[in-house]
This record gives sequence, structure tokens and C-alpha cells, in this order.
Amino acid sequence: MTNIIETNQLTRRFNGLTAVDKLDITVESGEIFGLLGPNGAGKTTTISMLCTILKPTGGSAKVNGFDIVKQAMQVRKSIGIVFQDPSIDDRLTGRENLYMHANLYGVPSSEQKERIDRVLKLVELDDRADDLMRTYSGGMRRRLELGRGLIHYPKVLFLDEPTVGLDPQTRDHIWKYIRELKEAHDITVVLTTHYMDEADRLSDRIGIMDHGKIIALDTPSKLKETLEGDVITIKANKIDEFTALLAEKLGLTQSVIVDGGLEITVHGGKSVMPRIMEVAAANKFFIESILLREPNLEDVFLHYTGRNIRSDNTRELHGFSAIQRRKIR
Repeated sequence: MTNIIETNQLTRRFNGLTAVDKLDITVESGEIFGLLGPNGAGKTTTISMLCTILKPTGGSAKVNGFDIVKQAMQVRKSIGIVFQDPSIDDRLTGRENLYMHANLYGVPSSEQKERIDRVLKLVELDDRADDLMRTYSGGMRRRLELGRGLIHYPKVLFLDEPTVGLDPQTRDHIWKYIRELKEAHDITVVLTTHYMDEADRLSDRIGIMDHGKIIALDTPSKLKETLEGDVITIKANKIDEFTALLAEKLGLTQSVIVDGGLEITVHGGKSVMPRIMEVAAANKFFIESILLREPNLEDVFLHYTGRNIRSDNTRELHGFSAIQRRKIR
């Protein structure tokens, strides 16, 4: 496999703050690469540099063999972008939006109709192509945006939170379209998302980013294997005191409190659970519930970052359009 994206010590600073810190990653041609991170981790800044929206303050990167600074125009011709925020004109029809995008990207006029018809069929909007965008549902708009990102046959498609705000059924359909688009057009997909199930189901590899650095990188299955154990979730009174007691009495130190509950990673979870109950009873702690399961990607994220992907309450503008708004101000 050849690398279609390569970064070398890629760095971006904002007024003394290092948002991306000497980043070294490679993305193989044809894979779906998931980039995860809590708010402020640097993932949006990274993607924005790779899309030539922001210039790095250090290091370098290549997309499809082109330098993101020295050959920015060739990079832009090589990529498609689906923004987190809606970016389609709802005063036009679906077909008119695709024609406008094809013209902006210099698709030869002789090829436009065939490409547009093919894309509309691929995202199952051929029967609504001539309806105004304002009559589309949220899922239909998202599908059209995915199709629009492919109209010029990009080598790399960047998806920023592609299913945010959609209902579970529509999200499932979008996942199917992303897979089909990738296979039909032999493209590489770079995905940012806050949905762990989305990253798990779609990504060939996942990079977990925090404080401007990649802190874990592997396939979803191998990342989950790194936890080497079961996860016990406990709801109890005085959870902080109970956590300390379990560490003292049973040596259960691989734990984190999430949404008021205690999550512990252990070996042999079935044999550990009765011992936890015994400690609780002997020390007059009330356990409301206790559950055992295999580790998932959320557990991996918590293990490496020490926090839930949505637990950061700091206000932050998200997505490529958010960065553009900051640049405009």
C-alpha cells in the first residue's frame, strides 16, 4: 500500500498555544482513517491544514504527493470535503447544487451530466434531484453533500462529523453510503467523529489525538485488545470513597469515573464482581447496579485520554467552517 497522506513534524500554533504538536502520521491509499479526540485535541486544526485551509507554523505534509503549502492548488484538486455545518444552497435543487460544484472544480462540461447522474443514483436521490434543497430532510441533505464531495473524483474525501445531529436510522444509512462511495470510487476517507460506534464500524485504522499529538494508533480491534480485560460498571453511593476502597482492598486501580459511575478494567471480571459486592456490604456501601461487558472503543478512549470524548465542557467552535469564521473575524 502507498501512503496518500504523510505528515512530518506538522505543527500549528495560535498565539503561543500549540494546537498541533510535531505530528507524524501516514494514511494509506484506499483506507478509512478515523481521527478521534476530545474538544481542543487538535484534530480539526490537523484536517484544516491538510485541506490547505490553514497553513502550518512548522513541519510539512503531503496529500496525494503534493505539498500542502507549496502545491496547495494541486492538493485542493485532489480532495473533497464534507463540512460539519450545512454548506449547500437550499434555494437550488439538488441537481443544480451538483452542477455548481462541478463548475467550481473545473469538471469538463461534456462529463458533468454523466457524473451528476451517477452520483445522484449512488446516494439514492435521483428521484428527488430536481426538488429544491429546502424540501430535503436532514439525511437527504447529508447524502447530497457526500455526493457533491465526489463529483470531481477526489483522491481523498475529508468528512467532518458526517452524521452529527442525525437520527440513528439515518446515521446507519450514511455509514452504508460512505462505505459504498469509498469502494465505488476507490478513494481514501479521513473521518472525524464524536460517535465511537461510527468510528468503530467505519474505520480501518483509528488515531486518537490529545494535546496536539497522536497518543494511540491502530485498527479498532487491536486498540480494544490493548485494554486486556473486562469492564465492570458500578453505580453506588459515595462513589469517590468506594473507588478508593476498591483500590485499597482489591487492588483495582484501572478505574475511571464517568457520568457518576465507576468503570473498572479487570481480568476475570466474573470472579471479581462477587468480591466487589463483599467489600461494599462489609463497608456499608449501597450498590445500585453492577454490569460486566467486554471493552469497547469508548473504554479505549477513556484509557488513553482520561476523559469521555464529550466530557470537555469548554466552549469551542468545531468544524472547518468554524475555522473559516475565525479567519473572517
